[in-house]
Amino acid sequence: MNKIYALIIPRFEDIFHSYFSCEVIKGASVAASRLKVDLLIHITERYSHADWLTSSLLNPKNIDGILFADIDSDLITLKKVIAKKIPYIVMNNFFEEPINCISIDNKKASMDVVDYLTDLGHTDIATIAGDLTTQAGKLRLEGYKEALDKKGVKVREEYIGPGNFLRSSARLAAMNLLKLKNPPTAIFAASDIMALEVIDVAKSYNLLIPKELSVVGFDDNPINVYSPIGLTTVSQPLMEMGRIAVEKLDQIVQEKLKTPVKIFLGTQLIKRATCAKPERKNNNEKI
Repeated sequence: MNKIYALIIPRFEDIFHSYFSCEVIKGASVAASRLKVDLLIHITERYSHADWLTSSLLNPKNIDGILFADIDSDLITLKKVIAKKIPYIVMNNFFEEPINCISIDNKKASMDVVDYLTDLGHTDIATIAGDLTTQAGKLRLEGYKEALDKKGVKVREEYIGPGNFLRSSARLAAMNLLKLKNPPTAIFAASDIMALEVIDVAKSYNLLIPKELSVVGFDDNPINVYSPIGLTTVSQPLMEMGRIAVEKLDQIVQEKLKTPVKIFLGTQLIKRATCAKPERKNNNEKI
């Protein structure tokens, strides 16, 4: 009988059109097929995770291991699952504690973006942050702040817009940023979906990209083909993360791998057409 692994995915807006979810499922499915294990997809609530402990689907009698696509900062419930001695691995998170995890270095990736923009000459750099209940959202914002600080550029709270990885929130944040008395010359959005909203808002304000506004996203989402201009972004190996997570979980189940398992996957800054040197004087520049 095939082993059964449960892939737990948090429910959120457009989950079935989500690049993150689709790529993780795709990678996990490829590995599951090759290893001849069955993959059970369990969609859970974002902010209430009681079903991690109470669902009959997640009973150790019914499954052999659990893959968490994310835990939305719920370390308390995760530790209760771990205490049940069910083999597991957490994706999209990294822990200093002895917890099996696989993630990308979100903080460094964001710092690379800010370093690129400051090297171009930007100092008025805004960000549209992701969902701060997720580790990825928090670390991308931390990386933005730390990189500015290292460059000697003051972090301005009015330059931080709440995007929550959603189109509607990102659109409102972009509008508010571009209406400021001293609007940014560059905007780093924590996802490509949000970056595309920035581009659309800028277009409605008759701003030229990248001449009057540079824009950077995060994901290297295939939806970027619909962008009117090639989007500079961070490529992250989500499909690879799903594949490796299943492979490592399978090794944990078979007791072929020493735990805790901790894996960092690399990212790449993809430079395209949405970034250029700022034409107007930055607010922080001495004239």
